Amino acid sequence: MILNIILLIVGFVLLIKGADVFVEGASKVAAMLHIPQIVIGLTIVAFGTSAPEAAVSIASAYKGTAGIAIGNIIGSNIANVLLILGVAGMIGELVVKKNTFFIESPFVIVITIVLLFLGVNGKNINRIDGAILWMFFLVFLYYLYRLTKKGDDSAIDDVPELDQNDRLWKLIIMIVLGIICVVVGSQVTVDAASSIAKEFGVSDRIIGLTIVSIGTSLPELVTSVNASLKGRNDIAIGNIIGSNIFNILFVLGTAALVAPRGIPFASGFMLDGVIAIAAVVLFMLFVGKDMKLKKYGAFVMLISYICYVVYIL
Repeated sequence: MILNIILLIVGFVLLIKGADVFVEGASKVAAMLHIPQIVIGLTIVAFGTSAPEAAVSIASAYKGTAGIAIGNIIGSNIANVLLILGVAGMIGELVVKKNTFFIESPFVIVITIVLLFLGVNGKNINRIDGAILWMFFLVFLYYLYRLTKKGDDSAIDDVPELDQNDRLWKLIIMIVLGIICVVVGSQVTVDAASSIAKEFGVSDRIIGLTIVSIGTSLPELVTSVNASLKGRNDIAIGNIIGSNIFNILFVLGTAALVAPRGIPFASGFMLDGVIAIAAVVLFMLFVGKDMKLKKYGAFVMLISYICYVVYIL
């Protein structure tokens, strides 16, 4: 058990650091090729923040531990809203942008409903379902691109800048090392999480919804807390809502496309999906007409997450 816990921690470290190294290397190579920062921010950097979830879900789908594959995504989305926005909101009052409130948050609800419909209808998220999720994803990318063309760059994650010490061969090594760390980290994480689940006699779904989802959400937690401390509310909230969209459409969509036999959808995920929807609704209710998430709202969200974890355990 102790060895599996150590391996789980090592897996998370490899995932998170590997994603950071990959994003930095790939972004700088793209900059060398004179690709616009808008494109780099909307693709390489944005994909990088979802790399831990993607790697774990794809590895889980291949290993047949579907509970971790889907549980990781739904659990991450619940943790992102209730836990991470709850923590960030407790640090300082968060101001919500209109497009985040009126467009992106409802979009999270819509695609979560689509995911539940696809899962319940076929008892499986297959390649056709993956293609449907990817169609929604391409629509979202176009929406982000339109936002940036209008001068709203809050949708773009910070893009690493080139410096005089950067050399192409060094950056290529960074990219390769980053990919290796993410792949190895995902394998170690899935194996350790599955072993822990068996030791405790709980399902892969529960492990995916709790330990794995929180672990793979650590990059979002760090980004949002730092943004909140610096008063960058648009990043603190936009990072979370955007991550939830990426998790369902890009991560689960990709996992479904590459999984040979699709990803089985357990009946218990229906309840978890409804809670993921309720989390976004709760967030929107607390934001209200003044477009601010106040500390008391953030506190209730944080307590709600604790109650959810206690309930499923």
